[in-house]
Amino acid sequence: MSAKAISEQTGKDFLYKFICTKAPIQNKFKYARLRHETDWDLLVQEHPWLQTERLVVKPDQLIKRRGKLGLIGVNLDLNGVKEWLKPRLGQETTVGRAKGVLKNFLIEPFVPHQQEEEFYVCIYAAREGDYVLFHHEGGIDVGDVDSKACKFLVEVDRKLSEQDVSSHLLHHVPENRKSILASFIVGLFTLYEELYFTYLEINPLVMTDAGVFVLDMAAKIDATADYICKSKWGDVDFPPPFGREAYPEEAYIADLDAKSGASLKLTILNPKGRIWTMVAGGGASVVYSDTICDLGGVNELANYGEYSGAPSEQQTYDYAKTILSLMTREQHPEGKILIIGGSIANFTNVAATFKGIVRAIKDYQTPLQNHNVSIFVRRGGPNYQEGLRVMGEVGKTTGIPIYVFGTETHMTAIVGMALGHRTIPDQPPMAVHTANFLLNASGSPSTPAPSRTASFSDSKSEDTNRASICVKHSIPQGKATTLFSRHTKSIIWGMQTRAVQGMLDFDYVCSRDEPSVAAMVYPFTGDHKQKFYWGHKEILIPVYKNMADALKKHPEVDVLINFASLRSAYDSTVETMSFSQIRTIAIIAEGIPEALTRRLIKMADEKGVTIIGPATVGGIKPGCYKIGNTGGMLDNILASKLYRPGSVAYVSRSGGMSNELNNIISRTTDGVYEGVAIGGDRYPGSTFMDHVLRYQDTPGVKMIVVLGEIGGTEEYKICSGIKEGRITKPVVIWCIGTCATMFASEVQFGHAGACANENSETAVAKNQALREIGAIVPRNFDELGEIIKTVYDDLVAKNVIIPAQEVPPPTVPMDYSWARELGLIRKPASFMTSICDERGQELIYAGMPITEIFKEDMGLGGVLGLLWFQRRLPKHACHFIEMCLMVTADHGPAVSGAHNTIVCARAGKDLISSLTSGLLTIGDRFGGALDAAAKQFSKAFDSSLIAMDFVNKMKKEGKLIMGIGHRVKSINNPDMRVQILKDFVKQNFPATPLLDYALEVEKITTSKKPNLILNVDGFIGVAMVDLLRNCGAFTREEADEYVEIGALNGIFVLGRSMGFIGHYLDQKRLKQGLYRHPWDDISYVLPEHMTM
Repeated sequence: MSAKAISEQTGKDFLYKFICTKAPIQNKFKYARLRHETDWDLLVQEHPWLQTERLVVKPDQLIKRRGKLGLIGVNLDLNGVKEWLKPRLGQETTVGRAKGVLKNFLIEPFVPHQQEEEFYVCIYAAREGDYVLFHHEGGIDVGDVDSKACKFLVEVDRKLSEQDVSSHLLHHVPENRKSILASFIVGLFTLYEELYFTYLEINPLVMTDAGVFVLDMAAKIDATADYICKSKWGDVDFPPPFGREAYPEEAYIADLDAKSGASLKLTILNPKGRIWTMVAGGGASVVYSDTICDLGGVNELANYGEYSGAPSEQQTYDYAKTILSLMTREQHPEGKILIIGGSIANFTNVAATFKGIVRAIKDYQTPLQNHNVSIFVRRGGPNYQEGLRVMGEVGKTTGIPIYVFGTETHMTAIVGMALGHRTIPDQPPMAVHTANFLLNASGSPSTPAPSRTASFSDSKSEDTNRASICVKHSIPQGKATTLFSRHTKSIIWGMQTRAVQGMLDFDYVCSRDEPSVAAMVYPFTGDHKQKFYWGHKEILIPVYKNMADALKKHPEVDVLINFASLRSAYDSTVETMSFSQIRTIAIIAEGIPEALTRRLIKMADEKGVTIIGPATVGGIKPGCYKIGNTGGMLDNILASKLYRPGSVAYVSRSGGMSNELNNIISRTTDGVYEGVAIGGDRYPGSTFMDHVLRYQDTPGVKMIVVLGEIGGTEEYKICSGIKEGRITKPVVIWCIGTCATMFASEVQFGHAGACANENSETAVAKNQALREIGAIVPRNFDELGEIIKTVYDDLVAKNVIIPAQEVPPPTVPMDYSWARELGLIRKPASFMTSICDERGQELIYAGMPITEIFKEDMGLGGVLGLLWFQRRLPKHACHFIEMCLMVTADHGPAVSGAHNTIVCARAGKDLISSLTSGLLTIGDRFGGALDAAAKQFSKAFDSSLIAMDFVNKMKKEGKLIMGIGHRVKSINNPDMRVQILKDFVKQNFPATPLLDYALEVEKITTSKKPNLILNVDGFIGVAMVDLLRNCGAFTREEADEYVEIGALNGIFVLGRSMGFIGHYLDQKRLKQGLYRHPWDDISYVLPEHMTM
């Protein structure tokens, strides 16, 4: 959501810190916050004025009309405040229908003043600008300020001046007060704009000879502007409405939401409730809540929430387990119900999200059974059949009653089933599988000719008198009635390859002559071309770095689909509107600050550009054009007959619900002519009325469907249009959010605009007004499909609509990746791996999640055991591996590997090149003796050769014993690295037969020459063989295989890489120049005949 209420203290903090005015504001930051656990002594120590001044005390919990409710203690001393708080602090009280505990209080200095010194000021946002209200009589008896107060509209992008304030608002203010008040109100308005407030009310604002006092304040800020205002806001605490507790689970989901590109929302209404919901989609979540309340479940509805925007399997699991944890804490005598519902998804992979829910159900299998939970599932969208299958299977395996339904069942029918108002079908009809829609239904291998270019119904002449009835409401000047045609060309902002391919598949199945996507713009790469499919063949679509180049090279483009993020959507849209060829812009991003959206709307109105969005999936015109992911994947396009036009046009706020309308309309009428989801923000770029008027003026549209919503007043314009005769076509309309009036406290639904600020903005009031004016309004959403069918059948009976014969669409091949996910094809893999899996939410090493690795503190040795040996090694084995890495990390700059690394680094090469130069020296003569030593000693030991015979055999064959000998160290100057490792191995290894054998060999070789010791390479080689053979984690065959394939040399390579990198960094840090070997260290020995 965007507009969120803040506490009075937070609002005053902002005001005192950032307001700029010549008005002398008094009592800045002079307030004390009090909770039940507050230490009075510390409070007085922090705020000494509490003991010296008269005080005011009041709860700071978003409670309106506190004075009228007797919740303000006035003109008290400190002891009086304590006495006043005794019957209130920590006590439950009722405000309206909401019951809550008073636990946060604010203490401020009492300001003595006269009634005539109290004023009222309020600033609030509207689509057209910001209204400033002022009344010269403030206080608790201010009454109906909307009718009393002076009101002045500051239009978008305009500034408020002191002259504006004085001439429009301060008529009844004494002359000697006007200048100061005007300065304060201008400063307040500037603060309101710069800190992205959406509502700011001060009542009363007191002005005495001493200055200006802000007594009581209420405010909301646009939470989506956090990325702009973070430096000023800091970390803002948004308190819940009075009567609803702030649960840690809500905070947990809010944190998940903040870290995710998806949307995850949770509000706990009644933790003891029987009915719990887990609904996909902001609009659908409201519809399900409406239906539950409409069927009598309001007192048992436990939560409101939604997940949308393609959350991952892990994110859905986290969300689902939170719901299941909450609902299995308290028993209910009738058992509990979980509604897992949703509309038909546009782009969310239903199977992936359901797998997360299934994991959670399995984890909570026993609690769900103990609480007698029944689960009802209804969903549609990409891969939904697999999702429903998985959900049905978990019901069978766990014994939990799970009833599963797809798009063949009305969206909210499962609510009636769950509450006993509908019969649960024994075997619900299953929709055709995704793959079946992609088979050629015509029986011909060829692609059919274009099916239809006009409406699905035969066009009837429009009533020529309609335009003359009333022209009060009209489409904004310069904006087109027809936004899309079969020849529409567009540019996509953003590297949205999946959305583009979906658009091209839609174009192809609609028998368009050319793709609707002319180009893409992506500022983060250079100009290039991107490969896509056009039916069976591959095509290239250009990608440009900037918009100007794209539009210059594609003058036919008049539509932009903007997939830019919420942070860059505004700038990219402003840039695009500077090019006159663009007539329509769809802004997909959710979370654009309202103030920025209003600027876009104003600019678009001035330039005659139609904006769809923000926070939308877009729109679709069957047979012509679709925006991005609208309409879902190809199976839904075909199932809902969106490849050809019908006779019904619709407009909705919700993207998911627009797809549900596609489904409903295709099942009850001849199909959709055009559909637009205007977006869930408070100020969508285009309104319901904008599109309804377009449909009214479009001959192919015979009836109009509108899915309105709680919040705002746009639906009343449709009332006016019907009343005045501007709208004459049948309008079927239903406003969702009727449940809001049944809740005791305010609930912010999934869409930012879905919140009623006054009674007229409630869904109930809108539905009633629309019904009274003559719109066709069902009793509830369950009835919507039936009402649409009734109106459609009536139009067919009157020959307004003449259904045409169906023509099969062309076939479109399925993408390989999607076919594989559906289980339709198989292909041998090019690679195989058995050590790591990064595909899920969490990295897995040899079957062990990375979180578990850290939780068990396995260390580097443990990770190496998982990745090299595919198993957990004993603790002593892990520690030994780490010791080996430490002792082999470096052996000075003189050895060949370090030398090469240093020379390479001094030649100016990069880290990777220098490291590689050093590593390439590793072999039998340097560092690579681990494998060779292990193999030689193992072969001799396994052949039962005694140590002396082994030494004599190697001498006779003229071979060196690998791992024996050192240039510097000797029996008299032992290598401490070997000694450290030997002590550890002898103390911790269960057996060391090969090491003992190697030490016997060492005795023989050192008797001949003192430096023929068992060196560090040889020691590690034989000790690792003992580890592999005797630690209990390997069979003998496995141990021998790891030696044979070179695993032991990997220890030296990994360890010495640390030293080589150290040498590289050292040379760079010392700024050493190019190395040239000195002449005096080179013996120049040339052939004698060359020196003569």
